[in-house]
Amino acid sequence: MSRLSRITIDPEICHGKPCLRGMRWPVEVIIDMLSASMTTEQIMEDHPELEKEDILASLDYAKIALSGRSIREVA
Repeated sequence: MSRLSRITIDPEICHGKPCLRGMRWPVEVIIDMLSASMTTEQIMEDHPELEKEDILASLDYAKIALSGRSIREVA
């Protein structure tokens, strides 16, 4: 199973922003924590509902979004 399958988009959750596993964890928040120099381990320690694969999926999604491709093209 691709890590990208962890990214969900639901208009009823966070106004349709890409989130993790249907939870109210937008990809942009994960990227923000990483850009604030938090490590994967620190993020998971502070937020035990998140898994390492969630953080990696967020990075994968960001890479695809920046490339101009759609998540559907690579899924």
